[in-house]
Amino acid sequence: MMNTSNGIHKETLANGLVVITEPMEHVHSVSVGIWLRHGSRQEPSALNGISHFIEHMVFKGTRRRSAEDIAREVDRVGGMLDAFTSKEMVCFNTRVLDEHLPKVFDILADLVLEPKFAAEDIAREQSVVLEEIRMTQDNPEDLVHELFTQNFWNSHPLGRPILGTPETVSALSRDTLQSWFERRYGPDHLVITAAGHLTHSQLIDLVSERFAHLTPTGNSTADLAPLAAPHITLKTKRELEQVHLCLGVPAFAMTDSRRFAVSVLNNALGGGMSSRLFQNIRERQGLAYAIFSEMSSYRDTGMLSVYAGTSLDTAGQVVRSVLEEFRRLKDEPLDEEELRRAKDHLKGATLLALEGSGQRMNSLARYHMYFNRHFTPAELIAMLEAVTAQEVQEIAREFFQPERLAASVVGNLNGFQLTRDQLAF
Repeated sequence: MMNTSNGIHKETLANGLVVITEPMEHVHSVSVGIWLRHGSRQEPSALNGISHFIEHMVFKGTRRRSAEDIAREVDRVGGMLDAFTSKEMVCFNTRVLDEHLPKVFDILADLVLEPKFAAEDIAREQSVVLEEIRMTQDNPEDLVHELFTQNFWNSHPLGRPILGTPETVSALSRDTLQSWFERRYGPDHLVITAAGHLTHSQLIDLVSERFAHLTPTGNSTADLAPLAAPHITLKTKRELEQVHLCLGVPAFAMTDSRRFAVSVLNNALGGGMSSRLFQNIRERQGLAYAIFSEMSSYRDTGMLSVYAGTSLDTAGQVVRSVLEEFRRLKDEPLDEEELRRAKDHLKGATLLALEGSGQRMNSLARYHMYFNRHFTPAELIAMLEAVTAQEVQEIAREFFQPERLAASVVGNLNGFQLTRDQLAF
């Protein structure tokens, strides 16, 4: 069955696989993504990291192509082939000139349908992923965010690292990988999206040839909603020159109707060079080189966090300054100029991103998986423009409560302490 709306074509095959396309006549490229509706939060603790590991392994060879074949065939047509794993999805994607779409789609389908999982490749890739984990541990900004997330979501799967741990990754076997792959990579768990110089019927023909014969694997277990923990975590790493801070509070789910107001709040707080955190803490006080806020949103929850890197001597002042900005957002509504600036920043970022086929392909998948519908650029801008200063202030009052605040600190702490009393504002 196919639905067409605003130039978007959506069709569900008999086996449950969803195909969505958006033709773009003015470009010469096509971007295609094969999306798995599950990510690291669906993993049991003993298999933490398996989704990311399989994402790596499919590039090591399929039953029809070696790893070198895959690289050479894509390079030969000037294409791009990539993949990523997140908490709630895995994506394998390509961008290629329209004339080469059949060839590269065949390669992309190979990755998702026929990985070899050769024993020697598994052992080699375990070493690679273990190095990736060590690299995260050696990067203090990554480390403080990982610590913050793990403790913020406590024992919930959302808090586990996407990469897994050295113990879980080292324990993965071929049988385990194959079993997980067969259960998870069924057509009823996949979404294929494409945007660019193509027709819907063209993609349906390519998809049907490789995917229509597959049998559904059935529904997976429903996710358990997490509960945030207002933790304070301090970790000493004596080799670091800076202290790295992360402060955050629970926020709304991806589908919450107030998400545009949260975007305005986040942008005004720490979303750019004109934001309050950047102007106050970096420009006026000179306390940090890097400081920003960001939103992490999921199907059933979210988190708003602030990161800063500073010296040990000024770490306490940075914390106090961030808390002061939280307090100001609660006590004083954004003025007209600041509200307008945040909206225009977000509007520009949204519209500029949608000019490319890659971002259009990405949006098609995310809108379907989270909302089961598509949003036009005009709809997105209208919802953004409807945000009021009063709405932003009400959300700030809901979010920024001292008892909801969590913090992580990494560095050569040398006696530095951060208590719940110090987080009062």
